[in-house]
Amino acid sequence: MTSTRIILLFLIASFIAAFFYFGLGDYLTLEALKSQQAGIENYRATHPILLVVFYTLLYIAMTGLSLPGASILTLAGGAIFGVFWGTVIVSFASTIGATLAFLAARFLFRESVEAKFSDRLQAINDGVKQEGGFYLFSLRLVPIFPFFMINLLMGLTTIKISTFYWVSQVGMLIGTVVYVNAGTQLARLDSLAGILSPALLASLVLLGILPIITKKIMNNIKEREFNNSRV
Repeated sequence: MTSTRIILLFLIASFIAAFFYFGLGDYLTLEALKSQQAGIENYRATHPILLVVFYTLLYIAMTGLSLPGASILTLAGGAIFGVFWGTVIVSFASTIGATLAFLAARFLFRESVEAKFSDRLQAINDGVKQEGGFYLFSLRLVPIFPFFMINLLMGLTTIKISTFYWVSQVGMLIGTVVYVNAGTQLARLDSLAGILSPALLASLVLLGILPIITKKIMNNIKEREFNNSRV
């Protein structure tokens, strides 16, 4: 590992260690957000632009470092900025942060992972090559796959950075709207579990696998037409 990678890894590890050591995660709970909502709204009234900048940078840092708390921050976006602006801010902040995590994984670990697990990684790369953006799009829509894990795993593949960015932005948009909208009703929320109902989860799963199924059907139709034309 080069000196640049060692320094970057040290900085990332230091930030993550400081986050847990100082208990910063205690401020990213539903209870803490509710208790501070009035103070945050007062600050927004006097310093709106500064709050947007701070919130955006905080969200990017949290997701870029793969730290827990993205769901609470998304709820906060809805509570503070409303559905429209909350969705816009969270959408770009989360995608930028995800891309930074993606790039960190690619820069720091891809070569070593390829050297040790080339066969297993090849299967994932084959899936990315065959399905393209549909593969990532499906992962983004299905809530059972952790947000940070997708960022890190995709960084180990051969997917293009531009493809990762725009597919992530589109794929995460529905979930962003759901959580931001829930944030506008923050006072009524008792837990994060109530945000995604079983029906909504099932809909997201179906929506996630639909593009791949459609693509496979179209490929089969094209293959049959090609074979028939040769007969």
